[in-house]
Amino acid sequence: MSTVLIVDDAMFMRRMLGDILTKHDFEIIGEAETGTEAVEKYKQLKPDLVTMDIIMPDMSGIDAVKEIVKLDPEARILMVSAMGQQTLVVEAIQAGAKDYVVKPFQPSRVIEAVSRVIKK
Repeated sequence: MSTVLIVDDAMFMRRMLGDILTKHDFEIIGEAETGTEAVEKYKQLKPDLVTMDIIMPDMSGIDAVKEIVKLDPEARILMVSAMGQQTLVVEAIQAGAKDYVVKPFQPSRVIEAVSRVIKK
């Protein structure tokens, strides 16, 4: 069973993603509300996958990706973006994220993307 760290400053988004993933046999081992917290939790938990919101207070998702990839070049990170954040998504992929999903979520697209990222 693959483990997941969900990073989003909105609790309802973390809950929604968590529900989608747990229904498909992923284990949510942690949640973070900020980029800084995401980096700390990644160090502690070493999840198989991170879902990372792009826009967050404190440290952006892109900066958090850079920090996590420095710690672990093999990190599997799936960016979560709102519509219209394509330029940020490109930046996140260049920083080391493996794929992205767009809010509002289509559960099938989330699972497809997660499965692709886990296999990379």
